[in-house]
Amino acid sequence: MKKLDDLCINTIRMLSADCIQKANSGHPGMPMGAAAMAYVLWTRFLRHNPANPDWCDRDRFVLSAGHGSMLLYSLLHLTGYKLSLEELKNFRQWGSLTPGHPEYPHTPGVETTTGPLGQGFTNGVGMAIAERFLAAHFNRDGYDIVNHYTYCIISDGDLMEGVSHEAASLAGHLGLGKLICLYDDNHISIEGNTDITFTENRNARFKAYGWHVQSIEDGNDLKAIEKAITAAKEEADRPSLIAVRTHIGYGSPNKQDTADVHGEPLGSDELRLTKENLGWPLNPPFFIPEETLNHFRKVIEKGKQWESQWEELFRSYREAHPELAQKWNQWINGQLRNGWDRDIPSFPSDSKGMATRVASGKVLNAIAPNLGNMIGGSADLAPSNKTEINGEAYFQRDEYKGCNFHFGVREHGMGSILNGIALHRGLIPYGGTFLIFSDYMRPSIRLAALMGLRVSYVFTHDSIGLGEDGPTHQPVEQLAALRAIPNLTVIRPSDANETAEAWRNALNCSDGPVALALTRQSLPTLDRKEYASAKGLHCGAYILKDAPDGKPDLVLIASGSEVSISIEAAEKLEKKGIAVRVVSMPSWELFEKQPEDYRDNVLPPKITKRVAIEAGCTQGWHRYVGSNGYVLGIDQFGASAPYKVLYERFGITADRIVEKALDLLG
Repeated sequence: MKKLDDLCINTIRMLSADCIQKANSGHPGMPMGAAAMAYVLWTRFLRHNPANPDWCDRDRFVLSAGHGSMLLYSLLHLTGYKLSLEELKNFRQWGSLTPGHPEYPHTPGVETTTGPLGQGFTNGVGMAIAERFLAAHFNRDGYDIVNHYTYCIISDGDLMEGVSHEAASLAGHLGLGKLICLYDDNHISIEGNTDITFTENRNARFKAYGWHVQSIEDGNDLKAIEKAITAAKEEADRPSLIAVRTHIGYGSPNKQDTADVHGEPLGSDELRLTKENLGWPLNPPFFIPEETLNHFRKVIEKGKQWESQWEELFRSYREAHPELAQKWNQWINGQLRNGWDRDIPSFPSDSKGMATRVASGKVLNAIAPNLGNMIGGSADLAPSNKTEINGEAYFQRDEYKGCNFHFGVREHGMGSILNGIALHRGLIPYGGTFLIFSDYMRPSIRLAALMGLRVSYVFTHDSIGLGEDGPTHQPVEQLAALRAIPNLTVIRPSDANETAEAWRNALNCSDGPVALALTRQSLPTLDRKEYASAKGLHCGAYILKDAPDGKPDLVLIASGSEVSISIEAAEKLEKKGIAVRVVSMPSWELFEKQPEDYRDNVLPPKITKRVAIEAGCTQGWHRYVGSNGYVLGIDQFGASAPYKVLYERFGITADRIVEKALDLLG
């Protein structure tokens, strides 16, 4: 058996090295060094079905060290996923299923997009959270329909990145016993030995987090790896870290244990020497011994059996618990329950109104009970973000059913954990913080957009309107920064009813994340009998108030808290005999998806006198006002003062709008 094991492990090593050499680009060191532990995990522990990568109760595998992507691609091909050898040969080439770093859902069997270090590890924490939540809700005596592990292979780089600290701390606190991480402790980073920057005791660090920690001195000791994973699975109340001392570029006579093998192909000469050193045939390249392939592909039949056994269990479960089974199918397929939005309130007109963050909290509490599978919270700001679901428990190690979540002051970790929850399937995650701190979350928001995940962000305190906390907390450039992310929908509602429609839109959006930008200060709730319906929000921009004959001299375009100010300005301009159209534009992204004739109706090309108003930087607004228009915004940092003073001092007022409009009209 040892001979076959060695043959299989060297197949992974050399197949990876050959593909990277052909691409003349990639990271061969990690796949060569970590091949043994990956082999043990994939052939002796991982429950999955190559014929159905989406089987809901499969074990999740996350290669957080995404630069070692050929390790994953080799495993997927060898175990029978729909990833051909030709695709491996096209590694890193245009249109292939084997991009430089793993991408979800691009490649069958890839659970998440990794590459930015620390993200995959933290996604794994989110997946383990989702498993515990679903198990608590659905499992019954004799019917553990949710019963799987999340395995990760992580690197030195993952553990250096701050997001991993945030996630590891929370995972230990929550006691996520079905999270098992194999640490590829190879002591090498791109710049050299990790001793140049990374000298803390990682094992002690994870023990302090509350993890179960084991060490393996020889990364090629298959028995030790198997024993450690078995022990980790038996540890039900703590997540597990298995630190495996590996050798990057294992088998390479001249490059093993050097930085040279981290991020560059071996080179043709060194590849030849490595094959000779490992007793591997020099030709043909991409050689896969028949006995190796047969051994790996035993999992095809095992996978079918595992899924078949689960299906049989679920049939019995459905007979014993029909309502739960129906709910399970609905949740796991991402379907929204009929009537989920029936209790969303319609807010009466009110000149004093309410903050849109307050309206958001009311809407969230109207939605969540009708869905049941919303889970989320805030980065220690729930009282301000209004993200708590009233009457529901908090998710803790003794109450995994809780749909409220304490993320602690961990914005970056929160963002990536939300992604892991969404990737797992079955739940609808959301997270809140101040808009200014979206900067801490940007990497995970970007990845949510790249993967097309259903994640909602509740970003409150969205402008200088938060007042006295001053420029450190007043977002100026954050709206523009978020709008720059492809496939992220940013919605900044103008009143309570637009906020209600914003949530309706966010929950209906299943192919990408949505960011809600909400006020701290109260805004008037507009009389929708006098003004257009807030349902116009779903078009991104709509005519809120028009000129009497529908032929305006001027168009005012605003979002969020500046819409009511624009209405006030329009009334002043009308008294001067100027016909004004007021357009509420809560979402650029939704507006750009509308047909051209709709966009031209809202913003007629012939009406070139336009003023856009937003209490943030002006970047990007010029596309909507054109060369003959004006953007009234804030292209500098804020200040500490009451918010009404700030609006006056920064010129975000009706009088200033009137002044600029008159200048445009001559």
